Amino acid sequence: MRILVTGGAGFIGSHLIDRLMKAEHEVLCLDNFYTGDKSNIRQWVNHPNFELIRHDVTEPIRLEVDQIYHLACPASPVHYQFNPIKTVKTNVLGTINMLGLAKRVKARLLMASTSEVYGDPEVHPQPEEYWGKVNCTGIRSCYDEGKRISETLCFDYYREHQVDIRVARIFNTYGPRMLENDGRVVSNFIVQALRGIPLTVYGDGSQTRSFCYVWDLVEGLMRLMNGDQIGPINLGNPGEYTILQLAQIIQEMVNPDAELIHKPLPQDDPKQRQPDITKAKTYLAWEPTVPLLEGLKLTVEDFSKRFAVKVVGKDF
Repeated sequence: MRILVTGGAGFIGSHLIDRLMKAEHEVLCLDNFYTGDKSNIRQWVNHPNFELIRHDVTEPIRLEVDQIYHLACPASPVHYQFNPIKTVKTNVLGTINMLGLAKRVKARLLMASTSEVYGDPEVHPQPEEYWGKVNCTGIRSCYDEGKRISETLCFDYYREHQVDIRVARIFNTYGPRMLENDGRVVSNFIVQALRGIPLTVYGDGSQTRSFCYVWDLVEGLMRLMNGDQIGPINLGNPGEYTILQLAQIIQEMVNPDAELIHKPLPQDDPKQRQPDITKAKTYLAWEPTVPLLEGLKLTVEDFSKRFAVKVVGKDF
């Protein structure tokens, strides 16, 4: 098939492109390189089945494709809060443009939504039926509410124009190619440990997250795209860890001498995050397979290579 991946030079998008290219699809990678990196897709640049398009999804584009994986949007607070209005435009105008393209060429569109649509949840773990608790005027709302309206647009295009949609709610994902400055907890701890600076734990570290390795997530996205379920469907790892536990795991793995320090919790930071993946198991026959320790080792190895740092006493 001829497949468009928006945000294809990003962390998740580039791993998805690896899978699609190895499956011998024709792949169009669209990215404005705000958080994407050409090095992530360099291995495909001269391949006859690959095309790189520098473009911003907030502007319309005319292409002929069979499927659209719509992943374009900064996904970490550091980046989406840097230019919140642009983040909203990406979620609203970008999604409208991609849905319009899907409508015109009769392509199937998978929209990458997020667990952030649940906000600071009062239901735990979070099933797809939960409507969430989101601060619609807070500093995170450009992303949280932006993704909620993206979902709204998808379902309105589905009901009004019969656009073939799929909606994935992605929970915390980690792995090789994460940006070192994206402000996400896994990359933060790894970078700090490699550099020998204190690991920063916000609050008392009792807030929880669930961490899904990127290869598992990509498998889930592809199963959703090529299955019969519209969604939304949670894609994430139901294993729940406190932030303090994660810090201690990475500290022990990378630099046992690193110090742990605590700073105030950011505004609207969710206290709990754990996916109910019953639907993914039932309808997609999908669940994560990569254990946290194994995934973290692969991620640390990737950061170590990029930093040209040898992790003392650790052989990966």
